[in-house]
Amino acid sequence: MAVSYKDYYKLLGVDRSADKETISRAYKKLAKKYHPDLNPGDKSAEEKFKEINEAYEVLKDPKKRQLYDQLGPDWQQGQQFDGFGGGFGGFGGQGFDGRNVRFTFNGRDMGGMGGMGGSGFSDFFESLFGQGSGFGGGERMYRQAPRRGSDINVNVELTLAQVQAGGHHPIALSLDGERKTYDVNIPKGIHEGAKLRLAGRGRPGPAGPGDLLITIRYSPDPVFKVSDNGRDLQCDVPVAPWEAALGGTIEVPTLEGKVQINLPANSNSGRGFRLRGKGLGPDGQRGDIIARIQIQMPGQSSPEEVELWKKLASCSTFRPRQGR
Repeated sequence: MAVSYKDYYKLLGVDRSADKETISRAYKKLAKKYHPDLNPGDKSAEEKFKEINEAYEVLKDPKKRQLYDQLGPDWQQGQQFDGFGGGFGGFGGQGFDGRNVRFTFNGRDMGGMGGMGGSGFSDFFESLFGQGSGFGGGERMYRQAPRRGSDINVNVELTLAQVQAGGHHPIALSLDGERKTYDVNIPKGIHEGAKLRLAGRGRPGPAGPGDLLITIRYSPDPVFKVSDNGRDLQCDVPVAPWEAALGGTIEVPTLEGKVQINLPANSNSGRGFRLRGKGLGPDGQRGDIIARIQIQMPGQSSPEEVELWKKLASCSTFRPRQGR
């Protein structure tokens, strides 16, 4: 697979004549917009964040930017690229057609690479800056780019109450045999499977540590089941037969504690009640709780209760299976 050219100026939305301050302002604006912590679970935002970081890595460095600028026009116009006046020996007479591009570093063909390199930068970046090359007179322009440490991926289980409460939450993890506790800011009602990034908390490396990537998982809950939409919660509420027959006030669980609702008389088992805004999600966007009553019988009836059931059976005209 050929290495594709990347227009770093276009990625940052600046002109080729932009000064260092303009480039820095553009980068900060885009980095804030696409930061993974502000876009949990959004793969496209994560890829965009990587691209603008790579663009800034090149354009903020005068030497990298000079090399990139000299290469760019030749690539786009399909011209031959013979190095920099014979003094830049890292490239050798390779043609650029804008589609099937190949590079040579110190006699080694760098074509056919695709995707992101192991450093987190694209293969286009690695092809330009990943190998040492010198100017005439032996001056070194770039050595092998130092690589940051690897990221660490972990799963963290939270109860539904913790998920909805959000806020700062201490999370203890055993990483590489060492027990560490991190203070993690949990967005309210975060979706299961969403990822949080703790920058610089991964494994160490020559260019700095990697990141700690936390995937949120929901702990099994004894009361609630999360609906397919990820926002609504479902639960069963047990009621006695006489409560279902006579109606009245009953208690229903929520993530913040029990609330009371009015149960109409003669309610059948399975009847549902919706508690709006009591499910999962950020403020103003929370789902609902759907509570379904389930009529339960006592495990054993006393002799007096048995007599009362018999009296009810003899005087009632209700025939639930009639006509079936």
